[in-house]
Amino acid sequence: MRSQYEYLMVLGVCVLITLPLEWMGRGVYRRGPDLVRAIAPVLLVLAVWDVVAIVRGHWSFHPEATTGVLIGGVLPIEEILFFVAIPLCAVLTYEAVRGHSERWLRDG
Repeated sequence: MRSQYEYLMVLGVCVLITLPLEWMGRGVYRRGPDLVRAIAPVLLVLAVWDVVAIVRGHWSFHPEATTGVLIGGVLPIEEILFFVAIPLCAVLTYEAVRGHSERWLRDG
């Protein structure tokens, strides 16, 4: 059985799992403007792409797995949050690896 919060729960788990990387890396959350500049283009391009695909009937979202809150009457709020959460997780991971790599090179 699906839950209308399934998509949101998956996104929340992704963010929670990568949250400790903030302290392992270079302080992604503390650099808000940089983070916005990294995520905003992804959000904009993919949201437009999704809206076009939905309007054209190329794909849709399972209504039982989303809350039913639609942006512009078309795009589920969960999809917008996906375009924020997943790049955020990627940036956290990248910065954590980058921070440790610099330490390994310096100390090694």
